[in-house]
Amino acid sequence: MTTKDDLRRLALALPGVAETPDGSYVFKRDGRNMIWPYPERVHPKKARVPRYDQYCVRIADASDREALLAGEPEAFFTTDHYAGYLAVIVRLDAINEERLAEIVEMAWDAAPTPSKG
Repeated sequence: MTTKDDLRRLALALPGVAETPDGSYVFKRDGRNMIWPYPERVHPKKARVPRYDQYCVRIADASDREALLAGEPEAFFTTDHYAGYLAVIVRLDAINEERLAEIVEMAWDAAPTPSKG
């Protein structure tokens, strides 16, 4: 089981990663989204609410995305909102720190940089 503070520590240890200034646990690589709190729709007519126990994580390609979803369904999921988007949602309470570090590095690798476009 990991926490948002574990996530923050792991993300900020990577080169070029910064948290948004408002402290909302949104992490960017060179200004581009890499990891952000899952915005849950709790009521159809109200704004989405960020969940700090579940995070959207950018993934490099569809095969990696599908492997995470199929191989570790207790830790990773997606929603209709993210269908076709190269990201998964990770449940922090279902993942250990070693695995979270691997996922954070995957997100770092997948985040577009100015040279990647």
